[in-house]
Amino acid sequence: MAEISGRAQVTDGDTLELGPVRIRLYGIDAPEASQTCKKDDGRSWSCGNEATAHLAKLVGDKRIRCLAREHDPYNRPLAVCTAEGDSLNARMIRDGLAWAFLEYSDSYLAMEREARKARTGIWQGSAEPPWEYRKDRWQRAADASPRPGCPIKGNINSNGEHIYHTPWSPVYDRTQIDTAADERWFCDEAEATAAGWRPARWH
Repeated sequence: MAEISGRAQVTDGDTLELGPVRIRLYGIDAPEASQTCKKDDGRSWSCGNEATAHLAKLVGDKRIRCLAREHDPYNRPLAVCTAEGDSLNARMIRDGLAWAFLEYSDSYLAMEREARKARTGIWQGSAEPPWEYRKDRWQRAADASPRPGCPIKGNINSNGEHIYHTPWSPVYDRTQIDTAADERWFCDEAEATAAGWRPARWH
């Protein structure tokens, strides 16, 4: 297994950046930054933002060590990452801020059942699994995109940074694309990355 280590930036509740390498936490799927969940009394809470903030707190300024298990369809490493020996993957599951991502692994399923039984985090009420949330948002945005089937927005901010927004980005709906200013629409994240755009960060 390939090892990557160093100081990390948190992109969202299951994604880190170590230098130029973007890493997904293996075997887990956290709510997207724009997602809300329900408490046991029916009130909504920003579970996506809380997952991102929680991972950022776990990471802090610690040295992060990641062991890549495999790669996702966009060739990003899927890794088990630790902060001073504490597994970030396991902590996000135990603290009720991520699902076991069975598409890749059932390693965290038992931990998820414990969090569910304790009604921790996302399990205190109702919550849509993030893979279902992404699929719905993607389809609606792809249908509305001026470049058919290509809903990712490649925006250039006031500092000249090239940043892309997926349909589940919290600011997706209000992000405008000006093709005359070299902003672009992309069909997937691999295309956006290859063109020099980076993902938005939500913390």
